[in-house]
Amino acid sequence: MRQKFLLSTAVLIVALPLAGCNEKSTIAAGDDFGPTPKLVEPNKTLIPTINMSKAVGWPQGAKPKAAEGMVVNAFATGLDHPRTVYVLPNGDVLVAESNAPPNEAASFSIKGWVQGLVMKRAGAKTPSANRVTLLRDADGDGVAETKTVFLENLASPFGMVLVGDEFFVANADAVVKFPYKTGDTKITAAATKVADLPGGPRNHHWTKDLTASADGSKLYATVGSNSNVAENGLDEEKDRAAVLEIDRATGAKRLFASGLRNPNGPAWQPQSGALWVVVNERDEIGSDLVPDYMTSVQDGGFYGWPYSYYGQNVDARVQPPRPDLVAKAIKPDYALGAHTASLGLDFNTGDLFPANMKNGAFIGQHGSWNRQPQSGYKVIFVPFTDGKPSGKPQDVLTGFLSEKGEAQGRPVGVRFDKKGALLVADDVGNVIWRVTPAGDKAASL
Repeated sequence: MRQKFLLSTAVLIVALPLAGCNEKSTIAAGDDFGPTPKLVEPNKTLIPTINMSKAVGWPQGAKPKAAEGMVVNAFATGLDHPRTVYVLPNGDVLVAESNAPPNEAASFSIKGWVQGLVMKRAGAKTPSANRVTLLRDADGDGVAETKTVFLENLASPFGMVLVGDEFFVANADAVVKFPYKTGDTKITAAATKVADLPGGPRNHHWTKDLTASADGSKLYATVGSNSNVAENGLDEEKDRAAVLEIDRATGAKRLFASGLRNPNGPAWQPQSGALWVVVNERDEIGSDLVPDYMTSVQDGGFYGWPYSYYGQNVDARVQPPRPDLVAKAIKPDYALGAHTASLGLDFNTGDLFPANMKNGAFIGQHGSWNRQPQSGYKVIFVPFTDGKPSGKPQDVLTGFLSEKGEAQGRPVGVRFDKKGALLVADDVGNVIWRVTPAGDKAASL
């Protein structure tokens, strides 16, 4: 038995760099974006395509490339795997420094072992700092000169939101709250649990993002699936692949929307008032499937996972089939490219950027691991008109991959600061980037 295991391991180690060499994208660049992306036939191979960029960080003095008419600078450096950003009313910037919690599942699988190797190569296997750090730019020059520990001893924090004098954090297994008053640079009070969220022992998609309703009475938590396509059984998917609505006062929760494989970046579209999320779709059926997407989220809506994708396209891997649920599956609003790992979303409500960017979506794309060629590894913008996407995506920040294809950085959460500049969390570069318009307008910020 041991010899067979060692042989299998050796084969996998040899196969890992070669996996997917014969499988690659067959569509034109950009065809997997927009309201009607091109969907090819599934291409399930014996070994999934593995094309993970090695995390190397930024060389001294290097930074991403900003789009024409924009400039980028480092707002803060020296962080520990920064994932999301939140801006307080007084302008202070909070950063969740976080990584995956320990996998407590006792069962061993070759697939899981290989996935661990892939994530380690991508820089995603470092211990979690489990804290929120406060950054303060007191002199307004676009660079934080103060960095303090705001909250610590958390549990893989990700989503954050302030409602009145209560600060909420979405840990990997629960939403908790703390008292806050304007100007605080550190919170020492103990956490109060608001509501449990699906957690371990297996916590496949551990990131739990968070926002609040306009009146503050409800919280909305995003929860990813516990698998790729329910291969661990549907019992492990209770309240997962979903957006949960939580009553802020009582902690009571209900399923708001489901069938969203790995939703993140919950944000309110300013024109329609609708809740939007970005969603990471399923893997292992080819470089062109399935496009990640952003979509408005309907109360009670079902979006297909695991039985179908991009509306009512059936995934034959999922057994037994559920044609009744497939018939109800809502087609997403806008595709964001296959395997781009879009994780951050925020809408531009300010006047700093050009007028044609008002009310549009800025999206952080963390980058692919099973696509040939690579996708994502950038920040993009999608224009909106009357509450709906109304044009092609535009690059905002690129250059996260080196000429060798190594990851110098990987963008995650995006958020607008009090002056209207875009902040981007880079969890490989350990930087918060700040993007502004170029020229005189930028100089005054």
